[in-house]
Amino acid sequence: MDYFNYKNGKLFAENVDVQRIAAEVGTPAYIYSKATFKEHLQKIQEAYSELDTTICYSVKACGNINILKFMAEAGSSFDIVSGGELYRVLQAGANPSKIVYAGVGKTDTEIIEALNAGIGYFNIESEAEIQNLIRLAKESSSAGNKQPKAALRVNPNVDIKTHTYDITGKKETKFGVDIECAQKVFADYGRSDAVKLCAIHIHLGSAGHTVEPYVEAIEKILTLIEQLRRDGFTIEAVNIGGGYGADYITGTAPTAADYAAAIVPLLKGKKLKLILEPGASIAANAAILVTQVLYLKTSGRKKFVIVDAGMNDLIRPPLYDAFHFIWPVNVSEKFVPRQRDRDLQLDGTEVVDVVGPICESADFFGKDRALPTVKRSDLLSIFTTGAYGFSMSSNYNARGRAAEVLVDGSEFKVIRKRETYEDLTALEK
Repeated sequence: MDYFNYKNGKLFAENVDVQRIAAEVGTPAYIYSKATFKEHLQKIQEAYSELDTTICYSVKACGNINILKFMAEAGSSFDIVSGGELYRVLQAGANPSKIVYAGVGKTDTEIIEALNAGIGYFNIESEAEIQNLIRLAKESSSAGNKQPKAALRVNPNVDIKTHTYDITGKKETKFGVDIECAQKVFADYGRSDAVKLCAIHIHLGSAGHTVEPYVEAIEKILTLIEQLRRDGFTIEAVNIGGGYGADYITGTAPTAADYAAAIVPLLKGKKLKLILEPGASIAANAAILVTQVLYLKTSGRKKFVIVDAGMNDLIRPPLYDAFHFIWPVNVSEKFVPRQRDRDLQLDGTEVVDVVGPICESADFFGKDRALPTVKRSDLLSIFTTGAYGFSMSSNYNARGRAAEVLVDGSEFKVIRKRETYEDLTALEK
């Protein structure tokens, strides 16, 4: 699952005492485990080794350039959704020919940058986009750029059964084209000499917890691919996106091997390259957000633990109603959690709301949580924050964003400094 564990009542990130990191770096701070990132990537690599597979880690989940560098060194390529993410992965040493570029609103400037970089595939989200890509590719070819490859994003109308904001594979989303329209798109644009439309892309959403929706979607897509091939089109690859579950609660998400056991047999012998876009399944468990208790407050029948991290640091709980396990960094042995769950039912705990300092009622990390008694200056760890944690953070309430720290065995280093007041106004002068 990850390398954050208690030893004699103290929380360690790999072999480093979390309290030591907080003392040197301050709070709030994101603390990443390099070993967790690499192990999760390796498990996916091993699970799909029978197929010609390209794993494109989803940069939007967690895009610190230091993390991208060691992910590239470990054999990962990247799934990007903006020109800024393209810049990041190129700075990290990514192989451009294995980058896939998704997103419904790519600007002309971003497309030209990607054409010049020679990325692997554009994931096409609409007829208007393929028209625009063909236009720009024709203009770009005069500068010596090769014919770009594209994958049509198709909505298989499969429900991943997660939060409504995480669902992207049904008809009623802004992403992709309906599966019924896919043949027409190929008929109209599949023989362009400017863009090679030669792959199919799907993405069901995020935070899935069952394998079955992927099986259903792939079966539908394979039927489409067979028809397209009969129509004379070359389909060389299928990109089945990301959205694979992560263990926000211990043991609730399928493993990479579980997914592969169902998916690999469907694709064997189909003469298709496989592209995956895992994000949370690699990054989520690879980080904690450490925060310090500022105040304790009782109001009516409610007890609040007010901490120095806010919704600007981690917006997933109010935005997605997402669960993150929260526990003190230092506890007595009887309070060492054996698993991460919504309610551990440990004697001696008290029910509290863990909230931040932001001037919003939505500024919370957990409501009605049974926690060991804490006091001012104690440290809390918010677990499984590696995906869409820092990457979605902001400067709301003129708050500087948290420091990012990378742990590697017995060593740690700051990989992004805590923002200062001067940083907040630097671009306004």
